[in-house]
Amino acid sequence: MRFLLALLVVLSFTSCKAQDKVLIDDNKPNNISINTQPKLVVGIVVDQMRYDYITRFYAKYGEGGFKRLINDGFNCKNNHYNYVPTYTGPGHASVYTGTTPKYHGIIANNWYNKFTKETVYCAGDKSVTAVGSDTNRERMSPHRMKTTTFADENRLFTQMKGKTIGISIKDRGAILPAGHSANAAYWFRGKTEGNFITSTYYMSNLPKWVKDFNTSNTAESYIKVWNTLYDISTYTESGTDLNAFEAGFKGKETAVFPYDLAALKDNNAGFDIIKATPYGNSIVTDFAIAAIDGEQLGQDFITDVLAVSFSSTDYIGHNFGVNSKEIQDTYLRLDKDLERLFKALDTKVGAGEYTVFLTSDHGAVEVPAYLKSNKIPSGYFDRKGFRKKLDSFMFKTFKASNLIENISNSQIFLNKENLASSNIKIEEVQKALVKELINYKDIDKVYASSTFQEADFTKGVEMLLQNGYNQKRSGDIILVNDPAVISYPKTGSTHGSSLNYDTHVPLLFYGKGVKKGSTYLRTEITDIAPTISALLGISFPNGATGGVLDFVID
Repeated sequence: MRFLLALLVVLSFTSCKAQDKVLIDDNKPNNISINTQPKLVVGIVVDQMRYDYITRFYAKYGEGGFKRLINDGFNCKNNHYNYVPTYTGPGHASVYTGTTPKYHGIIANNWYNKFTKETVYCAGDKSVTAVGSDTNRERMSPHRMKTTTFADENRLFTQMKGKTIGISIKDRGAILPAGHSANAAYWFRGKTEGNFITSTYYMSNLPKWVKDFNTSNTAESYIKVWNTLYDISTYTESGTDLNAFEAGFKGKETAVFPYDLAALKDNNAGFDIIKATPYGNSIVTDFAIAAIDGEQLGQDFITDVLAVSFSSTDYIGHNFGVNSKEIQDTYLRLDKDLERLFKALDTKVGAGEYTVFLTSDHGAVEVPAYLKSNKIPSGYFDRKGFRKKLDSFMFKTFKASNLIENISNSQIFLNKENLASSNIKIEEVQKALVKELINYKDIDKVYASSTFQEADFTKGVEMLLQNGYNQKRSGDIILVNDPAVISYPKTGSTHGSSLNYDTHVPLLFYGKGVKKGSTYLRTEITDIAPTISALLGISFPNGATGGVLDFVID
């Protein structure tokens, strides 16, 4: 008995000492980091980059660009857009907000505003004016985007001490990623100017470093001959240089190398010709490196964000098509520009001190005429014939005129006032249109808007359409074309569909806080912003619907 009592005393004393030790340990400074804080996050969006541009051209890439991200970072090989339409404005907004047009509201590049009865531009803002140009056209801001970006959340988290700079050839490629609270967004004004500009949404005068860049004659230096980077005979991953599927430039009879930009400039909107060559990506790289210095990005331990969009890939894809020698040369040159950017980051911010992600805003379809020549189903949508047939049906069925107000972005907007004055119920018209239009050539699916308000789809094209449908901004009837059927000229490529050639895009992570590896698990474009937010330990963008890719974070 005495032994048991003694044992209980010893155990009690040991337990108390153990508890004391835990309490003492808990009161020690906790040096465990709960988030990764790179000095700089660099978000890279390559406009119109299909996933297979990584694999098709891989053997021709150097070691310091795409391959550096792939081999030393994390490659999400099955990454997709989870909505349609797959356009530039919605794509850039979705990458940085972590949600879809259903919530962030950027439903297209341009869309019909059914309240003001006008077509609006995703970055257009009449309340501001251009800075750095006298033009009245560059009146831009992010005010139409309804939700925050992870860059906004980083600004809030750091008490506005962490900077955000957006850069692109395209205004929307700079403005939407940078978010509402950005220090600046800069885009390229071509025409007779050849300068990077901004708007009064951000500032009243350009900083000295931007003015210095604009007066450095950098744009002029790219008005030169565009020839292939390597011997064109080695470009075996693309089609023949001379073919019937490419548009080319005004003033040149054939779309073949080389292209003398000085000779072509005046017939192709002046400095705008740079946008449609790989040199557009090069000048964006030049400007991004200048911004790192000019804004002192990544020079302290408060995280900054640099959003860079390479848009020349899109202009070239639209012009020449995804199977062209021009596209291959553009990506081989972009690879060199990426290497140059990464080396500058190593030097100026520090190797291992920054985090990068690279993705795209959409893919692109092979030129349908080329597909058809290879017996693959494809075609071109006859918009004029469609509208004429539709108007005839509407008048014959409802005995009234002007019941359709607008057709754009594969959506039909009904004229509510005329329907009401004719005592026609909108539900009746929607039902009739769905039944009629499904029979039209090149139309694959037709839905009434009520379908996406009354049901919850979790797979298939219906889910993608629902994620792209915004109740306040979208139309009354949603149309889906047959695969590889586009509304576009018969040369060059375009995008916008729910097919894999448009939705499957790269997603590469690299740098501080990122594991090395790859996955074939499906990831979605809306996962990027929550993943970067988790890595930084900040709030998710306020409308984010994507998930954290925890297998990417180290």
